[in-house]
Order: sequence, then structure tokens, then C-alpha cells
Amino acid sequence: MNKATFVEVNLIAESFKFLILGMATVFLFLILMIYVLKLQSYIIQKYFTSSKETSHKSTDSSANVLPVSGEIPDEDGALIAAITAAIADYRKTH
Repeated sequence: MNKATFVEVNLIAESFKFLILGMATVFLFLILMIYVLKLQSYIIQKYFTSSKETSHKSTDSSANVLPVSGEIPDEDGALIAAITAAIADYRKTH
């Protein structure tokens, strides 16, 4: 083998080293980011939740189901009206 072949092999080996180093760096950063976000979520839920939000939490899953009569509760009715108005306004301008 001549000298040019060794240089090419060396360049390819270095490129693979940088490839592995870069991918490992990104992977470690993403793992770190996951744990930082989990910690942030824990801190926010523990110290910054209002008593109103915690008192409305229900362990009963049937609380989120609409009544059989088809009536919409007042809170949901206002939300639906706001969303409907926003969609209508968007369609007028676009």
C-alpha cells in the first residue's frame, strides 16, 4: 500500500470517531434533558399548583363523561362557545 491509501484510511477512521463522539454527545444531552424536564415538572406540580386545581381532581373516571341527557355543563358550554367563535373569526380572515 502506498502513503495515500494510509491517509485515506486514517481520515475514514477519524470521521467514524467524530461520528460516534457526536452521536454520543447528542444522546447524553437528550437523556439529561429528559431528567431535567421531569425534575422541573415535579417542582412545578409540588410548589406551584393552585388549590383550585387540586380540589377539582377526581379519581372517578366517569366525571369526564357527558350526561346522558345530552346537556353540556356550563363550564364546557362556555369553552365550546369560545372555540366556535375563534374558528368563525379565523375563517372570516383567512
